[in-house]
Amino acid sequence: MNNAKIFFGSTEDTRDEIIERRSPYNKKVVSTAPVCDAEDTKKALKIAQNATKAAKNSTLSQRCNWLLDVANNLALNKEDLALTITDEVGKPLAFSRVEVDRAIETIMLSAETMRTMHGETINTDAMASGKKTMSFFRREPVGVVAAITPFNFPLNLVAHKLAPALVAGNTVVLKPTPEAPLTAYKFAKLFVESKYAIKDALSVVYGDVEVGSTLVSSDIPRVISFTGSVTVGEIITRSAGIKKLGLELGGNAATFIDKSADLVLAAQRCALGAFVNSGQVCISLQRIYVDTEVYDEFSKLMADETKKLKVGSPYDEKTFMGPLIDEEACERAMGWVQSAIDEGARALLEPKVQDRTFYPCVMADVRDDMAIVCEEVFAPIVSLVKVDGFDDALPRMNNSPYGLQFSVFTNDLSLTNRAINELEAGGVVINDMPTLRFDIQPYGGVKLSGVGREGPKFAIEEMTEIKSIVIC
Repeated sequence: MNNAKIFFGSTEDTRDEIIERRSPYNKKVVSTAPVCDAEDTKKALKIAQNATKAAKNSTLSQRCNWLLDVANNLALNKEDLALTITDEVGKPLAFSRVEVDRAIETIMLSAETMRTMHGETINTDAMASGKKTMSFFRREPVGVVAAITPFNFPLNLVAHKLAPALVAGNTVVLKPTPEAPLTAYKFAKLFVESKYAIKDALSVVYGDVEVGSTLVSSDIPRVISFTGSVTVGEIITRSAGIKKLGLELGGNAATFIDKSADLVLAAQRCALGAFVNSGQVCISLQRIYVDTEVYDEFSKLMADETKKLKVGSPYDEKTFMGPLIDEEACERAMGWVQSAIDEGARALLEPKVQDRTFYPCVMADVRDDMAIVCEEVFAPIVSLVKVDGFDDALPRMNNSPYGLQFSVFTNDLSLTNRAINELEAGGVVINDMPTLRFDIQPYGGVKLSGVGREGPKFAIEEMTEIKSIVIC
């Protein structure tokens, strides 16, 4: 078993006190990590601050080569990283491999994007009060970025923060999820040990509230990049002070099934969108609004598609869905289902927990006032709601404190245009699940779903400042 270590810049360190991480599937100890405290966090921040000059003065060529070197070494270690992800968070191995591939793409996209990002010249004499000058703006690194990442994508979501921040010339202090310390350590080690690395540009500390609050409240970071819950996002917003915030928070993704839609395709994609990664995705499909005319037919198709999904050991190459992150998550999921049943909903598939795995559950006859559709369940549960067309569905979909991604299945062009214009979300998908995301796209939400956007180009913009120059 490998042990995660602290990175104080480019120097590894450890502590006598450690935390064990047990597999959510078989409860075996799969990794350990040192216990960090506020003083460790302050030390890491100071090292990052001292390294900002070297990072800013490094050449873009070096930083791009750095990222490409990491991407190449990540590809060489793909199987090891995929297995580590599966060990620590129970993600089926096939999907862990996909996550590694996505992280590689994210890193490469960050390097490619930074090569072509540039400022602009400004025509200052365009105004009557202006005069002919040489005026332009350029982007400069903010300095120190504090990155806090969750368990559900313990590699790729780290990549979405580290790669844009470092290639833009910043330094980073990373606090990875306590559920996957070894995944983060192995990934960070590729950055630190690269022959193109900028000394002390990346630090890694482990912990929870004490470490996180020290990072956020410190005056050293200029950007806080956080992916996680709304509750923690609100705490960060109150305690961060005057900083740039990138907050990717909760979601309650919904789709509408129009009577003109290809129902077989819709059911296939909805089953994938609702249950991939055991529903532990911010844009996991949670609410399906179905036109009354096709409700019964779609409900049967959805149940049938769900039955086809293989549930079991995450180490089985054919497994689609493995365990939830912990037993508490299973209990919470069963509570959601029982609450809906008590309120009059029906489970189309029998609610089942076995070997710490909560089996996918399709709930029918769900009403808008039920808790199961009002809050983010973050579990393999999807609810079917009967509606009288899109005019009925639209206000219900928008009537949520969240607005991350929505989708619509339809062959009606005018309805497509309405969905794009009227759905209140950071992203709208037509004829596929709202869980669809390409890493090159801007990603983020409105309302309580967050502030700012990820995706290499958009994260680089968030992690840089514009400097305006005038030469008279």
